[in-house]
Amino acid sequence: MNWSFPIGVVKGTVIRIHLTFLLFLVWIGVSHYAQGGQRAAVEGLLFITLLFACVLLHEFGHVFAARRYGVQTPDITLLPIGGVARLERIPEKPSEELVVALAGPAVNVVIAALLFLVLGGLPSMDDGTQVQNPGVGLLGRLAWVNITLVVFNLIPAFPMDGGRVLRALLAYRLGYTRGTRIAAGVGQAVAFALGLAGLFGNPLLIFIALFVYMGAAAEASAAQMRDAGRGMIASDAAETRFEGLSPTATVEDAVERLLRTSQHDFPVVDGAGRLRGVVTRDDMIRALRERGPDAPVLEVMRRDVPVLHHRQPLDEAMRTMREGGHPAVGIVDTEGKLVGLVTPENVGELMMVQAARPPRRPPVNPWGPGRVRDVPSA
Repeated sequence: MNWSFPIGVVKGTVIRIHLTFLLFLVWIGVSHYAQGGQRAAVEGLLFITLLFACVLLHEFGHVFAARRYGVQTPDITLLPIGGVARLERIPEKPSEELVVALAGPAVNVVIAALLFLVLGGLPSMDDGTQVQNPGVGLLGRLAWVNITLVVFNLIPAFPMDGGRVLRALLAYRLGYTRGTRIAAGVGQAVAFALGLAGLFGNPLLIFIALFVYMGAAAEASAAQMRDAGRGMIASDAAETRFEGLSPTATVEDAVERLLRTSQHDFPVVDGAGRLRGVVTRDDMIRALRERGPDAPVLEVMRRDVPVLHHRQPLDEAMRTMREGGHPAVGIVDTEGKLVGLVTPENVGELMMVQAARPPRRPPVNPWGPGRVRDVPSA
């Protein structure tokens, strides 16, 4: 995630802090100092730090539950609105996703229960309604905040855990894609309701509504991409008629091809047909402005472009491109020669074509019941 930096690693998962989180801490410190001086500022920062420690434990609940099913989590990023654990993939089975989604809120339930034991019972409701008041008991506020985190995260809207719980429950009967579509629609309706409520009092709800709406839209798009690539291999979506650049080419050569063709990304291929890197349109414009037209493409190309065998699943190419933020994935033959490129534009066109095609019907089995059901097109 951009504008974030690592602060540690736990069991192979990198913990990152977003820059806006630090700005949020500064705002908390300044606002509390204005209210009650240095002591209030220290107490306010201590409470926020403990709160986000609970958020981090919540995310590790997801991490360790996902690892139970072989799903790795590269990193966790702390934002002012909470934490985001990035899973390398969504668990295939609805039961697995249900466990992973509920593991986070379960951690907050355990934390709240432990705090109740320490406090000797249920803290006063004032502790829950005055979480920003440094004069109220710290542990009592923290206990109520953990209960609030459970309730908030179980709202049936992406990207909260409740949205994933709803998707998993729907997927049992309706399948992953249709379940995601319905859950995303519910999430967008929740976002609309939150935004409407924010217009009549709490502007923070408008920000949360935007976050929820975009999360629901992103989840629906990811599910559509996954469904479009199901059962297909990488070469099915690859652009095989492309113009490449030699390692001796310059930025001017790349610009000439950009203007002459409809390509946006140009592979740099050596004499053996192997991919050396990719020059994107943005790379060209930036290099043309900063280094001039005679700059070698070897100095401006992106070298970390992954390659996949042309028979590997298209799902793998899309996941590699999405997780690594790569502009393209090179598709190679058995000898390692470049035979095509998979880009976000290719995948987008594939999704449009798949969405426009009518569902195919399987042939009737004369020895079966003769009932034909619609199945998604491959």
